[in-house]
Amino acid sequence: MRTLITALLAFFIALPALADNPRVELKTDLGTLRVELYTDRAPATVENFLAYVDSGFYDGVIFHRVIPGFMAQTGGLTFDFQKKDTREPVVNESDNGLSNERGTLAMARVSDPDSATSQFFINLVDNVRLDAKEDKPGYTVFGKVTAGMDVVEKIAGKPRGRYDAFPDAPNVPVRILKVKRVDDSAVAASEQGE
Repeated sequence: MRTLITALLAFFIALPALADNPRVELKTDLGTLRVELYTDRAPATVENFLAYVDSGFYDGVIFHRVIPGFMAQTGGLTFDFQKKDTREPVVNESDNGLSNERGTLAMARVSDPDSATSQFFINLVDNVRLDAKEDKPGYTVFGKVTAGMDVVEKIAGKPRGRYDAFPDAPNVPVRILKVKRVDDSAVAASEQGE
């Protein structure tokens, strides 16, 4: 009886923490994935990402850079490889203690650490070399896939090389059809039951 009470208390104490982390659903051509965002560890990055989600920016973008055994990148190009107009860059938050582990989402950027805008990638393996070091910033991790990593693996398994300018893009473009926030409590409860 005491074990049951302890478990119930731990569950109800954890509920507010789960609710603090927004959850987003990404429906792709190959299936749906859900992600949890770490507002407490990457507040500026999550705010930036959710602004794109809420505006419908990600609806219709493709996975334009997919490297099996590394990562799958999306968030900035249309079906015909046109770059979308973005918001101002977000500050780099890679020193937040989160690591580029398999299934995490991180911001794509160029050599300037504070150059990330809309593009992000999903780590297909543990890519700790992308983490911040004492002497240099890394790539900001801001969320994790909680369901649908098999979909990301399907994307990574698609043949590539058809497009000279985008050799890492799948030959048949894989789109994000719709991105939306999902009810935190309903998703958390369903994930607890899985």
